[in-house]
Amino acid sequence: MTFQQTLAEALTLTDDGEGGLDVRLSGDFSNAPMSLEPAKGAPFGGLMAALAGGAMRQGLGIETPLQTLTVQYLAAARFEAANFKPAMARGGRNVSYASVIGGQGDRMAVQALGTFGRDVAGPVLKPLDVKPTPVDALESSPLDPLYGPWFTRYIEHRFVAGPKLFGQNAGQSPELGCWMRTTDGAPLDEARLLFLLDGLYPTYWTALPAPPAISASVDLRADLLADLTPDVSPEGWAYFHFKSRDVGGGWAVEDGVAWAPDGTPLALVRQRRKIVPMRGA
Repeated sequence: MTFQQTLAEALTLTDDGEGGLDVRLSGDFSNAPMSLEPAKGAPFGGLMAALAGGAMRQGLGIETPLQTLTVQYLAAARFEAANFKPAMARGGRNVSYASVIGGQGDRMAVQALGTFGRDVAGPVLKPLDVKPTPVDALESSPLDPLYGPWFTRYIEHRFVAGPKLFGQNAGQSPELGCWMRTTDGAPLDEARLLFLLDGLYPTYWTALPAPPAISASVDLRADLLADLTPDVSPEGWAYFHFKSRDVGGGWAVEDGVAWAPDGTPLALVRQRRKIVPMRGA
């Protein structure tokens, strides 16, 4: 498997000396199926979310944990150099509000809002309980290149009850459970969690027949629930459960939850997708 970039390189942002940060977007992270050329797609949403969060943290010197990231995908970025310009709306000792715009020249690709804040002592309630099949009891399940995007070569998937693609959930709840980690085996951190929160195909694919209804991410909101220190998941694993909440009118809304291997809730994510009209429809 040959890559132009490692994941660490793809997540590396460099100060441009003018208040922004530069990054090189590679076709390795295309959302096009591996059966097509990477140029048929665009840098996938999880990478752009991770870069948006990283640009705010690095560019503004924020050290407190990311609590919420909201990303709007304005246009498909090209596979070339891109620039992210962060701004602090309000910086506080306990909570900071930031924003960032990322794009290429006059073409804006993403804009995002970030809420950062320190954890303090207070009441605890953790109702997001889950007991999936342990990751060590499951085999790796690479996605079929016919529909699996290029970026999934950086992700190891282990499905709890199989991928359930193309109608296997017909008449049932459109949901899917999968363990994921990045293939570099690095401990799970903020950027890698944001990357993985968009690391699977739309869940409605499990309830509808082939061919899949292709969609593009319009916006994504991630609420991070735990401080991602290296000991949270030293081998990088997290368990993800995704569910389609509504599909219709050319739109889809999907929710997801991520847990650490010990069952600690890590994140909630909601994504709105615009379904691409099918030819002849």
